[in-house]
Amino acid sequence: MPVDPVFAADLARDLDPEDYARVLRLFRQDVVQLSETITRAAAAGDDTGFRRAAHGLAGAAGAVGAKALETACRIVMSPRAVIADPNASAREIADLVAATLLDITAALARVEGQ
Repeated sequence: MPVDPVFAADLARDLDPEDYARVLRLFRQDVVQLSETITRAAAAGDDTGFRRAAHGLAGAAGAVGAKALETACRIVMSPRAVIADPNASAREIADLVAATLLDITAALARVEGQ
């Protein structure tokens, strides 16, 4: 499960359902855009763009408890990180994004179905 269920439960408890749904929808929008930016930057050899998008995605992932995604992004965003194959890193991040989006979509369906 890409999203930490304890963190997600705490977030759901701390926010009213409307605010929780808004956070999830914003995250979903941001994560898709940032993942696409990472993929484009990797393909273009744009190291700075790749790292900036990874930084933004790490922050967004941390905000909703997507620890595996956050960790993967933090590894590649470091200026000292040597990224042997940016395209492979982008694919790994895209796979984590896809798994995280499944969790976020399920959580959103639950809160919107209340």
